[in-house]
Amino acid sequence: MTLRKKTVLIWLFLITLAFPFSTFSQTENNQKPKINWNIRAQIWMRYSDLNDGSFIQGEPTSEFFDISIRRLRIPVYSQVTPKIFFYSVFGGNNFNFKKKDAQLEILDLYAEYTFDKSFEIGVGKSGWQGLSRWNIRSNKTLMGLDSPLFALNSVEKNDDIGRLFGAWIKGQAGKFDYRLAFNRPFFVTVIPDGEVNFANNKPRVKTSSYVKYQFFEHESNKSAYQVGTYLQNKKVFNIGAGFQYQQDAMSDGDAMLETTTFYDMKHFAADSFLNLPLTNGDAITAYLGFYDYDFGKDYIRNVGANNPTSGGGIDFNGPGVAFPMIGTGTTWYGQFGYAFRETKFLNQNVVIQPNICVQYSDWDKLNDTMTVYDFTVNFLVNGSQSNKISLGYQHRPIFDAVTLEQKNYKGMAVVQYQISMK
Repeated sequence: MTLRKKTVLIWLFLITLAFPFSTFSQTENNQKPKINWNIRAQIWMRYSDLNDGSFIQGEPTSEFFDISIRRLRIPVYSQVTPKIFFYSVFGGNNFNFKKKDAQLEILDLYAEYTFDKSFEIGVGKSGWQGLSRWNIRSNKTLMGLDSPLFALNSVEKNDDIGRLFGAWIKGQAGKFDYRLAFNRPFFVTVIPDGEVNFANNKPRVKTSSYVKYQFFEHESNKSAYQVGTYLQNKKVFNIGAGFQYQQDAMSDGDAMLETTTFYDMKHFAADSFLNLPLTNGDAITAYLGFYDYDFGKDYIRNVGANNPTSGGGIDFNGPGVAFPMIGTGTTWYGQFGYAFRETKFLNQNVVIQPNICVQYSDWDKLNDTMTVYDFTVNFLVNGSQSNKISLGYQHRPIFDAVTLEQKNYKGMAVVQYQISMK
């Protein structure tokens, strides 16, 4: 038996041992746990300058306006006992005109046991993974137009919107915050056709970790989902680093063939995050991260968030609003936002926060670097993320299908309304 398997078995034994004692303590104290829940939605109104050759229902379309629900979340959670925490999220992404039969999914469902603040264990389906701050982030507190989707490097390939089944340990010791996760990815049915892609073999365990050092105020590690901006509410400065590793995660052909070459997935990242309230009542939020992705030889993936098209595309990007977002190579990603102190705007108390996000990637597959810009202005009523309007514009590069060089840029403008209620 390998050391990894022994470790997993020890964790499962500890969980099994701990739960009965905790349940017994709950019964003895005759306490009733409080169940917390809320509903949160992000509604998009969008104009898209579509990639050349895009089709919607077989009809050539160069520009398009649509309304959709980018995200819907219904978290339900409870501190069942002083030691046991239960968490679940129901919801989904991209409810739009293409999916009239869209249904809610169980995105998260897990339990955690706390031995100490420095050592907690969890098991279930969750977003607890390592690599970087933005591997999984709180969509409620996003600063930019959308989350940095490249950080969800296997999204909807062998995971469920970034979630996997697994076990993890986490904790905070002094100024350090850490997580170490062992997850089993979902199996892949699509067979790679000569170019490197996710392998259709038995999925190996995905091991990942992220450790950060907190200089000022400490952030909560109750949830896997990291805060995007604290506005004027918290002074935070962190530096962190992490990795992801999955053996034989990628291949260039059918896993059943002896001629197929397999590649391990090996990622590394280092980043820093700053949220600084200023003496004049304003606040700065900034992030800088370096990512080194290794999916195997020349892997690359075009992704278009909430893509309205159904096919086509004559450029390398493919159809709709897609661009080369994820691949083997390196990425620098930065965010900077400035939140003005609360002021009157249209007879409402509003915090206004303009910001810019830039992804600069050097993918092995392309002959030019890839840079995408997101410009956003947030209007937070009473400074609350629960009642927020965002005006955003994304400036994405277009790459020629033959030369693999950048040829021009196209854009996407979004008005988003975020509402949250209990």
